Amino acid sequence: MNFTFRIISSEKISDVIPLVFKLNQGRISRAMLKDRFNEMVKQNYECAVIYDDDKIVGVTGLWFCTRHYAGKSVELDHVYISEDYRSQGLGKKFMQWINNYCISKGCNSMELNTYVNNYPSHKFYYNEGMEIWGYHFFKHL
Repeated sequence: MNFTFRIISSEKISDVIPLVFKLNQGRISRAMLKDRFNEMVKQNYECAVIYDDDKIVGVTGLWFCTRHYAGKSVELDHVYISEDYRSQGLGKKFMQWINNYCISKGCNSMELNTYVNNYPSHKFYYNEGMEIWGYHFFKHL
């Protein structure tokens, strides 16, 4: 296996849709994901991927902003690694690459949301040095 980590270009953003579709368990259509990603790349958003040779096996969104409580920050979004690639240390390597990349962009903090019942992710993020600071509230408009 030949893994590489990199930021995918906005022209290739649709390449991540199959993984994000799996993450959302099909609740959001591929067409809707394509529309949303095409809009997201126009904002303060980048998308990091893991390639196994030329196949994308992992993805996360990176939202960059400055927050009053944290300074220049990155929020990870839709973190997902294909099932066949889990529990092999790849997530840890991806997080280290993301940390280094975000530090190189001047970020001094990182945050993310994870579903409350996704216990394996909680353990993983704790092991990556992250802490729970609050609750994420949501409302459809």
